[in-house]
Amino acid sequence: MRTPIPRVSRRGRRVMGTLAVLLVLMTVLSWAVDAYTDWLWFAEVKYTAVFREVLTTRILMFLAFGLGVAALVGGNLFLAFRLRPLLPSGSPAQRALDRYRMALTPRIRWVLGGTAALLGVLTGLSAQGHWQQWLLFRNGGNFGVVDPQFKVDLGFYVFEYPFWRYLLGVAFTTTVLCLLGALALHYLYGGVRLEGSGDRMSAAARAHLTALVAAFVLLKAVAYWLDRRGMLLGQNQSTDVAGAGYTDINALLPAKEILAWISIVVAIAILVFSNAVMRNLVWPGAALALLGLAAVAVGGIYPAAVQAIEVKPNSREKEADYIKRAIDSTRYGYGLDKVARSTYTPTTTPPANLASDPSVSNVRLLDPAVVSETYTQLQQVRGFYDFGPKLDIDRYTSDGKTQDYVVGVREINPNNLRDNQTNWQNRHTVYTHGYGFVGAPADKVVCGGQPYFSSGFLDDGKSSQSTDCVDRGDKIPTEQPRVYYGELMSDYSIVGKSGGDKDIEFDKPTAGGQQTNFTYDGTGGVKVDNLLRRTLFALKYREANFLLSSALNDNSRVLYVRNPRDRVEKAAPFLTVDGDPYPAVVKGRVVWIVDGYTTSSTVPYSQKVNLRDAARDAQTGTGTVAQVRQDVNYMRNSVKATVDAYDGTVNLFAWDEADPILKAWNKAFGGDIVKPKSAISPELMAHMRYPEDLFKVQRDLLTKFHVSDPKQYFSGDDFWQVPDDPTHEVKSPQPAYYLLTQFPGQEKQTFQLTASMTPRNRPNLASMMSAYYSADGTPKIDLIDLASVQGLLGPGLAQQKLLSSPDVNRDIALFNTAPSKLIKGNLLTLPIGGGLLYVEPLYIQGGTGGTNYPQAKKVLVTFGQGDYVGYGDTLEAALDQIVRQAAAAAGRPPTTTPVPPTTTTPPTATPTPPATTGDLAAAVAKMQAAIDEAKRAQQAGDFEAYGRALKNLDTAIKEFEEAKKRTGTP
Repeated sequence: MRTPIPRVSRRGRRVMGTLAVLLVLMTVLSWAVDAYTDWLWFAEVKYTAVFREVLTTRILMFLAFGLGVAALVGGNLFLAFRLRPLLPSGSPAQRALDRYRMALTPRIRWVLGGTAALLGVLTGLSAQGHWQQWLLFRNGGNFGVVDPQFKVDLGFYVFEYPFWRYLLGVAFTTTVLCLLGALALHYLYGGVRLEGSGDRMSAAARAHLTALVAAFVLLKAVAYWLDRRGMLLGQNQSTDVAGAGYTDINALLPAKEILAWISIVVAIAILVFSNAVMRNLVWPGAALALLGLAAVAVGGIYPAAVQAIEVKPNSREKEADYIKRAIDSTRYGYGLDKVARSTYTPTTTPPANLASDPSVSNVRLLDPAVVSETYTQLQQVRGFYDFGPKLDIDRYTSDGKTQDYVVGVREINPNNLRDNQTNWQNRHTVYTHGYGFVGAPADKVVCGGQPYFSSGFLDDGKSSQSTDCVDRGDKIPTEQPRVYYGELMSDYSIVGKSGGDKDIEFDKPTAGGQQTNFTYDGTGGVKVDNLLRRTLFALKYREANFLLSSALNDNSRVLYVRNPRDRVEKAAPFLTVDGDPYPAVVKGRVVWIVDGYTTSSTVPYSQKVNLRDAARDAQTGTGTVAQVRQDVNYMRNSVKATVDAYDGTVNLFAWDEADPILKAWNKAFGGDIVKPKSAISPELMAHMRYPEDLFKVQRDLLTKFHVSDPKQYFSGDDFWQVPDDPTHEVKSPQPAYYLLTQFPGQEKQTFQLTASMTPRNRPNLASMMSAYYSADGTPKIDLIDLASVQGLLGPGLAQQKLLSSPDVNRDIALFNTAPSKLIKGNLLTLPIGGGLLYVEPLYIQGGTGGTNYPQAKKVLVTFGQGDYVGYGDTLEAALDQIVRQAAAAAGRPPTTTPVPPTTTTPPTATPTPPATTGDLAAAVAKMQAAIDEAKRAQQAGDFEAYGRALKNLDTAIKEFEEAKKRTGTP
């Protein structure tokens, strides 16, 4: 006896129904709130065309695909029900299905309609996520470049092929669902039987099911035909380059064409023979088996035989043409087809006038990845200010001289708020913005290793630091220094008067522990000037204070999506955004400059790279955002975007106006979403720089694709690699560095992004890469080939040479004495003085106290092949050492360059008498006393005392060195 299934009571069903309705309403309400606040945000930044077009497209695709699939599936299910036999077979199996038929038949419309509707909703939800493919399909044009096999414009592969593939996938899935559903209903109602004699399928069921099978086979024919084009997007397994190889073109391509025609014949045969001739399932089964055998033999065995017998023994010759296709297409796909390549034969001996070389005056000594903490400690003033984990490099002209500056924005970091600062009103209505654009020349350190700050002071040019430690001239003046939009601003803020004339927003600290307040008067943010808006944002952030707090009135605005990178991504969702936005002062306002890329993964024969892996280096995660995992084989820096730090205004400028993908997107959103390049002001143009992520991708590809000869590429003996960063503790690629310098062949000093490469699995230097913009914004890439010169130091070898000096080893041990530690700055490789100059600053940082920060204390240099190593307090002193060493090695009197005195050691005016053993002991005692003094100051948190201790330590070290020389002590 069967146990009856317990039934839910009527009350239980009502409760469950009510909960289900509430869940649906809450979901719909949440979606509506998000959608409407998104609309308000897009209206604020004046990009409603993007919101409207994206939303409309997603809704239409949801409806089109959802209704289409629901209609096809539902139609086939209802057709199977209508074609059921009136008198099902009386077999035992059929009688066992009677109770299911009796339960289903009265509710057949609801069951079949509900099933079709559910599948339609799922399909629609999937389809709306493919809105980008549809918009490109509808608005794409031609590239003016054809693929090397079929001579079809690349526009087909980039704009049309992805959507056709998706459409084909939906058609396959729908056909299979229709077939399975129809088969289940035909079986349930007796149209298909699994037992008994005679024909086990009714004529109606046979016609229905064979038509669906034939439709599936016809779709397979379309897939085979489309596969012919898709072969060019694959990977050549023989050579590990992109695109179809010899076997693919000469064996698999004809096989695909043959299989397409076979599929058409099989589909016709299934329809005709199964219903008009043989009237059974033997022929459909045989036809499908034949198609399967043909696929294995023609599409599998034959290409494998060609590969093993003809290609594998002669891969170098057979694959040469296809490797050449991959080289050319990859260079086009990543903008490497215009690389200017040259050779450079550096001298190994430094010239006597090395220090007077024009490029030496701009050699960067401040590492932006190291001195961020220095900026924070010296320019923070209040604990909630922060400069982020990594600063930026830009160039500014002051007093007629253009030079690198290490720059950062003093932002409020919500995570640094403490105690009552974290309550809702303070967090969201008081601490709303940062203040100041802080910059310092990258080539200068003062006051024991501090940056020479020259802008961004909170006290109107005054500073708590010594007069010698800051440049009060304010070299980068700003008319609006307040920062409401920045990389650290993850919270929303409510700005505007709270009532009366009282300002409540914290603006900046002043002398005596006081502060000034401010009221935002910009155009950024969304107004919350009525009950409906306040209720809307209360629901969005689940915060009742929007309705209860007196901090809101008719002038209030909500600022959200405040990170400049997020802001550009939201306004232009078709762009891939660079991981490192940087601030600049343009016409007195602080703006964030963000690089935007258009990408594709369907350019024939172009090598695919994972953008996340290719853009990774030693600085990823320290201020540079890692890219998402995305395979691309076409990449253009097509857009330069700006975000105003005060009012959040987003501007998109076309940087590569010839890019067909950018043209398609601009057309899709009305034609004016991206401003022309001519709209970029000269002041903004002066701060454009070559983007980092694109450069890293190009550098990674050039390690292989600098090789032009396909046979040489096949051998791989001239491949390069990106070296590991020798200054970084964790093994990771060396970052690229922005420098204002002049490479061989360049007419003048240029602000450029540079990198070094070494031969694969060898530590020597193979090449240097430089990327920059010409005066009109045209991208330039210079590749200096050094592989023909033997013995050049790569970054790893240069680091070993720099640290091999006994003096350096001794100081490193001293600097790493607790509580201080040594930090290695960026290792720069510079083609200066007819050779190669390697420069690395060394920093000392105290213990764990709040007043400790990295200070640039020493400079290491070496020239050529590392025969000469200089080590000094300044770059000039270190260069003078290697010039003297070279002169001594050549047996000629040294031509010295006057070395400016450091801030810690005064110049010696008169000869010093010989030292005694007591002098050495006194110097050692002074060194130990300075170290002890530094420890005590560190523990006490006395910043001034700690600085004095470090200066005393410098002086003691120098006295010790001098005493050693005068006593002849080794």
